[in-house]
Parts: sequence; structure tokens; C-alpha cells
Amino acid sequence: MKKLILAICLLSVTFAHAQNKAGRQQLASIGDFKLESGKTILDCKIGYRAFGKLNAEKNNAVVFLTWFGGVSQNNEGGDTFKAIDTTRFCLIIIDALGNGISSSPSNSVKQHGTSFPVFSIRDMVNSQHELLTKKFGITHVRAVMGISMGGIQTFQWAVSYPDFMDALVPIVGSPQPTGFDMMLCTTFRRIIESDSDYNHGNYKVNPKITNANLLWELFLTTPSEKARSRPHDNFPDWLKGMDAQGHADWNDTWYQITAIIGHDITKPFNGSMQQAAAHVKAKMLIISSKQDHMVNPNPAVEFSKLLPAKLILIDSDAGHLAGNLGNTEARNAVIELLAN
Repeated sequence: MKKLILAICLLSVTFAHAQNKAGRQQLASIGDFKLESGKTILDCKIGYRAFGKLNAEKNNAVVFLTWFGGVSQNNEGGDTFKAIDTTRFCLIIIDALGNGISSSPSNSVKQHGTSFPVFSIRDMVNSQHELLTKKFGITHVRAVMGISMGGIQTFQWAVSYPDFMDALVPIVGSPQPTGFDMMLCTTFRRIIESDSDYNHGNYKVNPKITNANLLWELFLTTPSEKARSRPHDNFPDWLKGMDAQGHADWNDTWYQITAIIGHDITKPFNGSMQQAAAHVKAKMLIISSKQDHMVNPNPAVEFSKLLPAKLILIDSDAGHLAGNLGNTEARNAVIELLAN
């Protein structure tokens, strides 16, 4: 009996210690993970950071999804925590496939580089569902939300697992890319592919592909914002800084941009946005940016009309960057949604 009591005490201490690791980067193995293409990511690992505690019912989690090229650490502190009260909610920030933390071409041992199978936004979402249900034992969450590619994933969550959450908050995301979005992303991908140092993804040293960075920077905001923030006389210094700028692993980038290009929540619904919207059960707050030159807001705006969804359309020359939780209107809307 004493041994049993001692074992329980040790287990309790271990659990308490694990709970105190708030915000630390964690990796969970979800085993061999089958993709919608039929291919498999071997020994798939999903990264996450958790803040706050799950309640006894395990239904107070707010899931936050990473943007294109982003990692969970990007959200530590700051604006995310001003909108999400971690004394009330357990905030779980999940690293998307291909971001260099979760299983990616850059960190896979068995499927390194171009041997890594191409994945989709739907695969990202399915892997996150595996993490939440198998690692945390969660069957329902308070909300799923994300910015940019995180918002794109949120739209996919809406139709892939409609009963899993109370609320959905896609921020500057889209249920499907417009032709303009695909033009931008395809041009970005072709710049990567045409770089001689990239060598079709078969490189030993991560190349410097400045032209891809320049293109992304060009569309991230708007011409008026660029004219204001990049004065004529300062342009040479700005360009020098861009030329010196590094980048995350380019294969990881190629895989994630490919997932964005191929994204379309209507695929299982005969290409019908109306049929897709009919599957959404959770309350939805859609936050878009009217002057977004990177993720065109029109599909998200039109989707909101098919639902009883609240739409916030921010009009700012910050463009894609206007849609974030530092924006007062967006932050207050999220706080209000989570409070009800």
C-alpha cells in the first residue's frame, strides 16, 4: 500500500511539473500519418505550446493555428494574449506541418527534403485533430482561430470537424484562393524553383533567394503603405537589408505554399460554397482586410453571407497585416465572442 501511495504521489508531482511547463515548445508523435493523397508521413510529429489549464471537462481550449512560415513561438505574449484570457482558457498554439517544428522536409530523418510527401491544408487540420484527441484527450474546444494561413486552416476546420468547436475565427484567411491569390503564390513558388542554388530542392545549404522575399514583401501591405514606410532616400538601405536577409528552409516554404495553392474547402461538396457553408455548425466570426493584397477578402466575405456569421472588414493600407489581434476592433470582437 505504501508503494502504491508513493507511486501516486510521484505521478502527481510529475503531472504538476508537466503542467508548469507553460509555453515551452512541445512535440507529440502521432505515428505514421496518412495524407489525403494516400501517401504517409512516417513518424509524424506535431509541435505545440500550451498556456493555461484544461478544465475537468477539457472543453475550455482555444486552438490557435500558425500562419505561413510561422511557428508557435511567434505568438508568445503580446496581442494573442490580450485577446485570449489564459486564466480562463487553455490556449493551445499548434505548429502546422511544414513549418520546421512539426514534421517537415527540413527535419524529417526518414523522408528528408524532396522525399517528404506533399501535404494539403486538410492534412494540416487532420494532424491537429489527431494531436488534440490523442495527446490531450480533447473532444470539443471553445474555439479554433488563426491568422493568414492559420485563418485558411480555420475555414478547413469549419467543414472537416463541424461539431468540434463552439466558435471559429478565421482572420485574413480564405475558404479558397482567388485567381489573384494563386497568381501570387504560383509566382512566388516559381521564383524558388528557378533559383539555381535551390537545385530543385536538392541543396545541402539553404540558399538565399532574395527575389522571393522581395515579392512577398511587396504584397504584404499596400502601395500607399510602402510609399509611406519606405521613403525614396531610404530605399537603398532597405534593399541592402533585404539582400542580407535570411530565410527559413526553402523546401519547407515550397511545401506550405503548395498547400495554400491547392486549398479549397468545397472539394468534398461538388465545388459548391453553399453546400460547404451548410456543414458549418459553430458560431463564426470572420475578420478580413479590405485592402489585402495577399489573401483576397472576397471569398471570406461571400462565405459570411451564406452563414449567420459576424463579419469585420478592416479598411487599412496595412493590407494583409491589418488583420491581426493588435487591431482593436478585431481583438475586441474575439474577446466578446469568447465571453459569450
